[in-house]
Amino acid sequence: MSDTLTDDEASVTDDLIGRVRELVAADDRDGLNAAIEDLHESDLAELISRMEPDERVEFVRILGRAFDFTALTEVDENVRLHILSELAPTDVADGLADLDSDDAVYILEDLPDEQSEAILAQLPFAMRHRLKRSLDFPEESAGRRMQTDFVAMPPFWTVGQVIDTLRDEMDLPDRFTEIFVVDAAFRLLGTVKLDRLLRSQRRVKITDIMDEDPRTIQAEEDQEEAARIFQRYDLLSAAVVDDSSRLVGILTIDDIVDIIEAEAEEDIRALAGAGDAELSDTPFYVARTRIPWLMINMATAFLASGVIAVFDGTIGAMVALAILMPVVTALGGNAGIQAMTVTVRAISQREISKRNIIKVVMREIAVALMNGSAVALSVGVIAAIWFANIELGGVIAVAIVVNIICAGFFGATLPMLLDRVGADPAVASSVFLTTLTDVIGFFAFLGIASWWFTLG
Repeated sequence: MSDTLTDDEASVTDDLIGRVRELVAADDRDGLNAAIEDLHESDLAELISRMEPDERVEFVRILGRAFDFTALTEVDENVRLHILSELAPTDVADGLADLDSDDAVYILEDLPDEQSEAILAQLPFAMRHRLKRSLDFPEESAGRRMQTDFVAMPPFWTVGQVIDTLRDEMDLPDRFTEIFVVDAAFRLLGTVKLDRLLRSQRRVKITDIMDEDPRTIQAEEDQEEAARIFQRYDLLSAAVVDDSSRLVGILTIDDIVDIIEAEAEEDIRALAGAGDAELSDTPFYVARTRIPWLMINMATAFLASGVIAVFDGTIGAMVALAILMPVVTALGGNAGIQAMTVTVRAISQREISKRNIIKVVMREIAVALMNGSAVALSVGVIAAIWFANIELGGVIAVAIVVNIICAGFFGATLPMLLDRVGADPAVASSVFLTTLTDVIGFFAFLGIASWWFTLG
């Protein structure tokens, strides 16, 4: 019989949730263990997320040491904090003791200082020291995301000594693909891949088979830059070192996948001005995170309205202008967002430099010119037929070309300027870009219309 589960078999079903709720209400530890024993940590996280807040706490309390705290790294922050706030520090410490150090840090880092200190005090000295060292590094740095469990050997050992030690030593990471060679001060000298170790003769010194120039990541390096290094050099793992080149931990590809997912989610939220709200947050908190950008957008919208007010006489004389204005601004806004999205991504990937900045901007202008011409021709024909006015079709066509070219220019340059002054281009670009495309679109369309029909 195959051990492979189908999607239906592996997912958390309504029947399972109902069964777990009954077992929680009955305080049945054995029944709960049997119900969840085949669940992966991600499925366990889904199960917890779909339970009521009080049920979650009771669920974890009843399971005790049988509960896999790794599941808490997969749930929303609010869910995790609520569960941890209701558990005794000793119970949390017992759960963290079985986790990889990076998962334990992930759980501890969002807790209030008083609570995290109380939990750390219950841990063995060695683990407490490792976790505190990781927590001392800046948020979203490689030092925060690294694992402190790794295999390090002295340079004077032979292959045989290393293999014998790996066979006899009980306190080793569950999975590892390379061995780190360090001196007495724990400075990194090189790395040895396991496949090369196993293919070498026992009498060979590990310094003869080690890579003397491995890729390393500074502990205070931003996690996004660490992910970029993994992507660029196709790494499966990398040593994390401090300012003195001492080995303090490692990053592995599973850590990097989590980082990439978190950074992508952060950028998507930022582009939409949606803040950092989670699904588990209250409506009040979600509204509070979004309203600042809506208020900024409101202020800039009045600027666009002011441009319309300047041409109120022209609009009054030709109602068709009011009908067609949204077409001009909508097309300009979409073109600008396209250019902005590409540019923000290029900035995040460090693909833009002084050498190619002009090329990037000129490319977006060229794209805008081609797209603007094609769209303007279509809109111009439709407007001319709709209102039986060829001149009106020509006016809106010219306005669309002008607006889309400006949208492409500002969509490319605004993120670069914001990045240069230290602002997050993903957060601020969209608000300013929307204002610019609206103002330019209204001014171009109504200004050209006023000039042309007055001239005529």
